[in-house]
Amino acid sequence: MTEARGRRAGLILSLIVMGTVAQAQAPVTQALPDAEGADIVRARCLTCHNGDIIAGQRLSEAGWGREIDKMIRWGARVPDQEREGLHAYLATHFAPRAVAAPEDTAGGKAVFERACLACHGIDLVESQRLSPAGWTREVEKMTRWGARVSETDKAALVGFLASRYPVR
Repeated sequence: MTEARGRRAGLILSLIVMGTVAQAQAPVTQALPDAEGADIVRARCLTCHNGDIIAGQRLSEAGWGREIDKMIRWGARVPDQEREGLHAYLATHFAPRAVAAPEDTAGGKAVFERACLACHGIDLVESQRLSPAGWTREVEKMTRWGARVSETDKAALVGFLASRYPVR
């Protein structure tokens, strides 16, 4: 291994360790509702995440199921007998909030349905809460990854997303 590669690998490892330590030391600022299943969330989720991350997800029931499965694949230890209680708690207390539908004067909704929902479930999009600049970056990233959004449609799509899914 060259000296430069060794330094780069050391730097990357240091950043990963620092990020892990910082996340583990992060204060839990979001109090979780006391209800059946909260003890499972505290034992299985708060070991890596703070309450703000969990409360900010706002996923559908199916979305929480996929999220739990993903976390288990990534190493979370959730015994089978706790999974159902964890899922029920998260889906009950952190479901998507209803948002009034914005007017769609520029056709952004049609672009959204065609370009975004072709790959993503609505629950994934509903969990995002971005500023107009954030939505612009997200749309640009998705177009780089193959989403079919023309420059003409981009402004309408960003306008729709920013009005429908604004920063909370």
